Amino acid sequence: MAPTVTCPKCKHEQTSTKECESCGLIFAKYAQVQQRNREQAQQEAQEAPSQTSRLPLILVLVLVATVAGSAGFYFATQDKAAEAPNLAGSSQPMEQPLQTQQSPAAPSSPTLATANQSQKAAPVANQSIQSINRAKQATVAIETPWGKGSGFFITDTTVVTNKHVVHPLPKQIEQLREKLTTSRRLITLEQEKLARYRAQLEQTTDTASRLQLMIIIKEIEQQLAEVLPKQDLAENRLRNMESPLISSEIKIFLIDGTELSASATQLSPTHDLALLTAYTSGAVPLPAAPHNAILQQGQRVFTIGNPVGLRNTITAGIFSGYRKHITTGELMLQTDAPINPGNSGGPLIDEQGRVHGINTMIIRNTQGIGFAIPIQRVFEEFSITPGNTW
Repeated sequence: MAPTVTCPKCKHEQTSTKECESCGLIFAKYAQVQQRNREQAQQEAQEAPSQTSRLPLILVLVLVATVAGSAGFYFATQDKAAEAPNLAGSSQPMEQPLQTQQSPAAPSSPTLATANQSQKAAPVANQSIQSINRAKQATVAIETPWGKGSGFFITDTTVVTNKHVVHPLPKQIEQLREKLTTSRRLITLEQEKLARYRAQLEQTTDTASRLQLMIIIKEIEQQLAEVLPKQDLAENRLRNMESPLISSEIKIFLIDGTELSASATQLSPTHDLALLTAYTSGAVPLPAAPHNAILQQGQRVFTIGNPVGLRNTITAGIFSGYRKHITTGELMLQTDAPINPGNSGGPLIDEQGRVHGINTMIIRNTQGIGFAIPIQRVFEEFSITPGNTW
């Protein structure tokens, strides 16, 4: 008696091995189709790891530039250098003015400190620490719906910061929009690929092929689960940047954590400067260095701010020189004191705790090259009278 054959399509049992007597399925052709499906699944399974592994890399590169902290810019909010960012073109060249301040000449031979001199050193150091701590009391953290930065009280009711901290430039918004459009398209392509793999899984009966497809599907699902929230967050941030900012949406945080809302905002039409009005009994105005107090190259300076959300951070360095912007002719203070994302708008001070500049930018892909806007520019731009020095 001939063995019976079960049709893989309709489950009809018969003895003929060529064609199903019930549904007409040709068994040989069906076997060929199934073999091609298995080979295709195996090939895609081999290629899939390299293809799917690109998704996190590409999207992270795009989204880190738009979401990181950040608020996104590569100055010091999302700062003009971020990486925040490369969203602000902070890598424009700078050139040294015709006359730069030089540090005093070193003595021709070292001298031994006397006992009296070493006894005086400690009080001087303590006084410097006290002055820097007082300057820290004047520094504030600033948060907007899209990012974070720094600032400081220059009067009892006035906070100085960078314009890009509270008012994103149109170019920054456009670049962010382009990156988010690209990343959203990449996500859509991965979702379409996932749908194809799921449909293929339903049609595949081979155990090994199904197992391979299930692994691929799970990997893509995990990647999308990680990336989609970041994409949504970045798109929400873009919507906030595109909406007109209301002063009350700008939050100011004092050193003790007290939260204030800005009651008014003034933006410089020509410089990266802004003034915020805030009323509090806890304001500690930061004294400005006298107009004739010229920084010397090599002189010790400090930055105060909120890099990557770490509030009230103090970093130290030296004054590197005066530089003039080639395009605008604007005079800038160069320092190697670290200026990180979140530091924008914070003060550049000396050891006496006097502010000389507003930390503004770094040059991308470099280390130890940061720039601050001279504090005198604030007084000239907004017609503010400097307060008393400590």
